[in-house]
Amino acid sequence: MKYLFLICIVFGITKSQSQNNLEQQFIDIEKKVIEWRHHFHENPELSNREFNTAEKITKHLKSLGIEVKTGVAHTGVVGLLKGNNSKKVIALRADIDALPVTERNDLEFKSHVVSEFLGTKTGVMHACGHDTHIAILMGVAEILAKNKDKINGTVKFIFQPAEEGPPPGEEGGAKLMIKEGVLENPKVDAIFGLHINSGTPIGTIKYKTGGIMASVERFVINVKGKQTHGSQPWSGVDPILISAKIIDGLQTIISRESELTNEAAVITVGKITSGVRFNIIPESAELIGTVRTLDPKMKAHIERRMREMVTTIAKAYGGSASITFQNNTAITYNDATLVEQMLPTIKKVAGENNVKIMKATTGGEDFSYFQEVVPGFYFFLGGMTPGNTKAFPHHTPDFKIDDNSMLLGVKTLTQITFDYLNN
Repeated sequence: MKYLFLICIVFGITKSQSQNNLEQQFIDIEKKVIEWRHHFHENPELSNREFNTAEKITKHLKSLGIEVKTGVAHTGVVGLLKGNNSKKVIALRADIDALPVTERNDLEFKSHVVSEFLGTKTGVMHACGHDTHIAILMGVAEILAKNKDKINGTVKFIFQPAEEGPPPGEEGGAKLMIKEGVLENPKVDAIFGLHINSGTPIGTIKYKTGGIMASVERFVINVKGKQTHGSQPWSGVDPILISAKIIDGLQTIISRESELTNEAAVITVGKITSGVRFNIIPESAELIGTVRTLDPKMKAHIERRMREMVTTIAKAYGGSASITFQNNTAITYNDATLVEQMLPTIKKVAGENNVKIMKATTGGEDFSYFQEVVPGFYFFLGGMTPGNTKAFPHHTPDFKIDDNSMLLGVKTLTQITFDYLNN
């Protein structure tokens, strides 16, 4: 009993010393994380063009002794850190691309980068916080590399390009990374990701089981009528009138057929193109819009009813119409078992009162494609300075994040890795 007591004391000291050492490593890494974030913010690159970003990430991972693969999905970087055995594999993902937005902030590390997007000259800005995601994951990689002996498995660091969508005519993003085998060799068991949020106070983490972000679909409806003089509508078939009836009809799928107490859903027509002159009823019209859903069954129902409604409404008014869908992202769907397993870890790091359940958002995220292949957990990290009452919206020239928000992200992803692989 005496020897057992001494062993327990020694083990307790060792465990305590190890924890203190880890805390010191977190304190030491914060300055680096902030510096990395400032660098990436000042030097943003558009989707599938993140060449310099990838080079800096690669250099850092290699300096840590992490095995690195570059050129994944054009500009993606994948790091592999092998611990004591390779039975379990966890993936941590950060998106690395910026947006065609001209920054309006007065930060010392403000972006002055100018590029071309879809033939138009534009500023380039990390207007959605991907610069913070890169810096956080680089920090996590450094901490884990220093504590490799405490990892009972393998960590895959996925630095993903083109989350905002590849340029027209190109493949990219999570879909292409999966296609090129990023979740294989070794096979990933679970994947985790976070997103900074400018409207959530620092120190707060928000999550939701199930659908947390929406499936984003783009649809195009082509309506065909019969051209005639504007003074004699009876001698033609008006595609503009048919378009109006279709738009009205589509909204009844949401207001009268969708179980909105289950999850939210949205159908939006954002563009209508038709006609050339005020006194000519044209021959055709084109409608372009988006569908946002958070539940797989609701998604299937809405898409089926849209196909039925578009064709039958057009036929009822003497014309014809077709609809096509393009899936931009799937539903960002948090695996219930994984959430239940890892929620105690997140609460341990952030504090019980700082971890909150959130309502789903109808924004989209291509992390969802990873979750279609392996269980995944995606959560939001607060980035708003305490006391602020005004958020700086994402995807705007005024978007702003507090540097002090990032350390919690580093700590959380690090502890998730330890607990998932070691328990």
